[in-house]
Amino acid sequence: MRLFRRQRKFSKAKSHFLPIFVQQVALCRQASSALYGIVRTSERSEWARLEKEVKQCEVQGDALLAEFYEILYEVLLYPIDRDDLQILAMDIDVFLDRINTSAKSIMLYMPEKIDQPIADLAQYIDMEAEAMIRIISLMDDLKENFSDIIMQCDRITELEHAGDDSYEEYIGNIFRNEHNAVELMKYKNLAEVFEDTTDGAKRFSDHIRKILMRYAQQ
Repeated sequence: MRLFRRQRKFSKAKSHFLPIFVQQVALCRQASSALYGIVRTSERSEWARLEKEVKQCEVQGDALLAEFYEILYEVLLYPIDRDDLQILAMDIDVFLDRINTSAKSIMLYMPEKIDQPIADLAQYIDMEAEAMIRIISLMDDLKENFSDIIMQCDRITELEHAGDDSYEEYIGNIFRNEHNAVELMKYKNLAEVFEDTTDGAKRFSDHIRKILMRYAQQ
């Protein structure tokens, strides 16, 4: 009987935090897709439209984070420690904030063109968001889905490393070949913001690994 009650509490706990995480990462993916759309067009009116879409996602993400804090203490027993859940929710929100910052940076700097390495970084961000959705969808059973979750964490790590490589190569290239000092600083700053966003997803996946080590063997 006690075991049954414990399982019911676990189920109730999951019904509280998982839907919030699902909505958070869905907003990340919507925002990352819009960001990727920005870098694939030269139409500045489209830049503005898509930047507004990213901003709307960021605002909704803030509301979700507030809702998460409201429900965090409603359930006495969680299968994962509250601190870990809080860090995870914040990691997702920070990633969404950085996507928003990346989109805003395009509108702020208004570069003459979007170079391919910037577009590559945006694609890596979009693919990281896709992997985050997959990870959250597997969190209902950490033990059963351990290998699949690790695979998605590895994917995020690979994308973050690819982003680092693309960023470093691009910075070297623009300093060698871009003679317009103003545009040079625009491209440099854009690359830094986009690369920082890829790091945000890596922070999320690193904490997922810690959660797996702590709870998947219980």
